[in-house]
Order: sequence, then C-alpha cells, then structure tokens
Amino acid sequence: MTTQESVRGRTVMITGATSGIGRATAVALADRGARIVLAVRDTVKGERVAAALPGAEGTHLVRELDLADLGSVRRFAAGFAGPVDVLVNNAGVSAQRLQRTVDGHELQFGVNHLGHFLLTALLLPQIAGRVVTVASQAERMARPDLDDVDWRRRPFDGSRAYADSKLANLLFTMELDRRLRASGSPVRALAAHPGLVVTAIYDHPAGHRPGVWDRLLPMVGQEPEAGALPVLLAVAGDLPGGTFTGPRHLMHMRGGATVIGRSARAKDVELAASLWTLSEQQTDVRVG
Repeated sequence: MTTQESVRGRTVMITGATSGIGRATAVALADRGARIVLAVRDTVKGERVAAALPGAEGTHLVRELDLADLGSVRRFAAGFAGPVDVLVNNAGVSAQRLQRTVDGHELQFGVNHLGHFLLTALLLPQIAGRVVTVASQAERMARPDLDDVDWRRRPFDGSRAYADSKLANLLFTMELDRRLRASGSPVRALAAHPGLVVTAIYDHPAGHRPGVWDRLLPMVGQEPEAGALPVLLAVAGDLPGGTFTGPRHLMHMRGGATVIGRSARAKDVELAASLWTLSEQQTDVRVG
C-alpha cells in the first residue's frame, strides 16, 4: 500500500501542524491528495501554512486548539462536526523547568499526553481510520509515578518528565488499540518515533548557556522532512494496530522509516490500564 493510494481524498487532522514534524507531515500528505485539518494554537500562522499546502484553495482547514487547556480541547471537539479519517497527535513540548497547564497539570504530561487523550476520546466517534500518536524512544528512560504525574511531591526533573510523557503516548496507543479491537472497531491506533530531529522543541529560553548537546544537535539531527517519514508510515503503511514506527538507521535515530521495538515498560498492559483510568479521571471523560 502506497502513501498516495491510501490518503488521497482523506481528511487528516494534525495537531501542531504549523512547524517542525507536524508541518512536514501536512505538506507530504497534502502533496499526496489528502485534505488537512490544522489543529493549532496560532491560527494566523496556521492560515499561512494552509495557504502554502498543495491542493485547491479552500481544501485545508485551520482550527484553534490549545492542548495546554482542556477547555480549549473541548471547544475544539464540539466545534468540529465532520468525519476524520486519520488523527495525528503530533504536537509536543519539552520543558526543563516545572511549568503547568491551565488545568494545573505538569506541562509535558498535560500537553503531550492528557490533551491528546481528551482530543482522541472526544473525536473517536468521528474517526474512521487511524489514530497516530507521535511518541519517542525517550520512553526508555521513563520511570513513571502514577501517584505523582504532576510532580507535586518529587523534585522536578525535566528530562524524566518528558520521557514519562512519551511512555504515556505508547501506553495510550497500546490500550486504545486494545479497546478498539475488543469493540470490533476498524479504527487502528499506532505510534511513531521521528528520531533525532532539529525542531523548535529543543529551543531554549533567553539566557540559556549552550552545552555540548546544543552544539551537536545541528550536526547529528535530521530535518523535519526526514523525521516525518515514520509518521507517514504509521498514517499510510499496511500495518496492524499497535505498531510503533521509527527511523531505520543509527539506532533508530535517523534515516527512512521502519517498524521498531519498545521497552518492556511500554508493553505493560497493567500499567497501560492504570494510566488510562487516571487519564479519564484527570480529563473528566469516559471512553467506551
């Protein structure tokens, strides 16, 4: 199954589609005939991106969505009535200092996981094909504490919090796909690891003193167009639900796209079920 054959005429909704991997994914899919819904915080920027996408004028839509505000997620879902063939949960943040969402959740867990959990739950009756969530091999460094996901008791560790949020993406994908199969739904849930990509997620606040990693990243990281390849494979490849895709080379950090493995923790069905229950409680939504 080729990407072009599987997406032409389909509606693909992408969060965080104004830059980086999200934008590269939108361009590639629009070029293959898909209709893109850009779910973005900055609609002015979103309109500029949409206008530059391949396709006839008016083909692509821009809708406001702030994943750091669960109220915004609810308004977005309530205001979108059309069918969605593929939902790509792409938007993400990385933060080295403790920050909170509008609802008081740790920013990375709140945006990377909870916002997408709620968005998927609310749109699920409208989704016909796939839910693809952008995760990361950073999940292998995760050590989740479901009793303190918002880092209210523990000393904050930004890198660990990011890894925990990426593990949550994989656990969510696994549990969502299990539930979809149990219900007899044709919808599949997959996850994608884009590899090491030079994007705005690595930007630092003013006053940051560059370290060794900051100097190495531009040399070893790949462009967003390459990072989008595993996402495109998850969107359009002939793959079963629950699949995790990533780059082919350099320990799955760059180059091409293939099916990759995940940590034992990311396969823990009990942990996935517990996270699901917690996520329902924290977003005040019941799925299924």
